[in-house]
This record gives sequence, C-alpha cells and structure tokens, in this order.
Amino acid sequence: MCGRFASTNKPEDLVEIFGVEQWDPAETLAPSWNVPPTRPAFAVLERLPKGGTRPVRQLRVLRWGLVPAWAKSPESAVKMINARAETIHEKPSYRQAFASRRCIIPVDGYFEWQTLPGGGSRPPKQPYFVSRADGGVLALAGVYEFWRDRSYPADHPEAWLVTCSIVTTAAEETLAPIHERMPLFLDPATFDDWLDPRLSDPDELLPLLVPPAPGALLAAPVAAAVGSIRNDGPELVRPLDAEELVTTLF
Repeated sequence: MCGRFASTNKPEDLVEIFGVEQWDPAETLAPSWNVPPTRPAFAVLERLPKGGTRPVRQLRVLRWGLVPAWAKSPESAVKMINARAETIHEKPSYRQAFASRRCIIPVDGYFEWQTLPGGGSRPPKQPYFVSRADGGVLALAGVYEFWRDRSYPADHPEAWLVTCSIVTTAAEETLAPIHERMPLFLDPATFDDWLDPRLSDPDELLPLLVPPAPGALLAAPVAAAVGSIRNDGPELVRPLDAEELVTTLF
C-alpha cells in the first residue's frame, strides 16, 4: 500500500518532465517530505476542452483520498487513498474514475513500514523510503473524481472537491519482505494512453497496469520520525547507516 509519500519537485520541473500544456502558476504547493492522506498533491491529468476533440494535459492540485461522486460526505476519503489494480475496474467507488479520470501522481518516493518479529500484540515496525534507483521522479498511477458539496452554490470556489487515489499492485520480489503491496508506477511509454480520457475500455486499460521490470526501485531504512505527520523535512528520507539502524531496532 502507500500511506505516506514525499513530494518536493517544483511545478515548473513537473511541467517539463510530463509535457504539461496547461497549469496555473498560482496553484502551487510547498515541498513536503511527509505527505499524509487528505493533504493536497500534484497530479498530471488530461481533460477534453468543451467542444474539443484533443485532450489537454494539465498539472493540477488534488486532495489525496478519493471521494466518489455519489458519496454523501467527504469523510470516506481517508479510507480511499489506494485502489487495487486487480479490482479497480469493478469496484463501484473506482470504476467510473478508472474509465475516464486517470492521472499520474508524481512523487520523490513513498514510505512503507516493515513489521518486525517480536513485540507481542504491537510488534515494532521499521519505516523504509522507496524511490527510483536513478533518483528520478516516480510516476504513480492514480485516478481522480469530482465531488459536489451541496452546501455551497455551484459557482462557489469550494463547491467542488477534486480528490485522487493511488493505484497499488503486488510488491515486486525485492520489496515484498517490507510489504506485500506497492504503489504502481508507470513506464513513460504508457503515460499517453493512461492519461487519455478517450480510452475507456477496461480491456485496453488493464494491460497498462503493469509496473516496469524489477530493479528500478531502491528501498532504504529511515528514522521513525516519519511516523508523525508533525515532522516534515529532508532528514526524513535520509537513509540510516548500519549503526543507526541497530540502535533503532534494539
């Protein structure tokens, strides 16, 4: 799964990396090394202009934690941060978004906690930061949805909430000892089809949910401080050396 990630890239850099055509320079986010659910995050998506035939690639700020269009309130968002690749096309909460509202959530990397032996009913957990081995941006597959807040008039700036969820898949062999699931990151060759809202057939879309070959990711143990959302800084992603790791575990 993915319950925390780091996002420190400047929007100008994301625009260049992902070939974004439209974005609002005023819609920006401060760098964060500890993004939790329900916080805003950058997302790359494509929308068809009214009356247009070609989708326009955009960089937007969405809230992490999907709220289905039919939900009575946005309170379910904290539980819907991940969508399983194996069933995303079937689940009522995700299937419409999967069909026409797919996105890429660009991150530096994500955190995962490995459950360690011992500790009785509350076994200790060691956090890891997982990032691309080459240091590049990790393009996580996502879906997004619009939710209408009926307590506001339609033209109110808070009338619409746009939320997203990260697609997960079975962990690759090198990461499975840490956790059985991992966020699904996309190969650049699949970006265009994944983002294209004109593609809606699950038979065409599901083959895109195949992560690149194992070996592209690097997992490093980090300090337990990342467990608190009050902590935020580059020290959270610094790998522990052998002596620090022994001190942390014992």
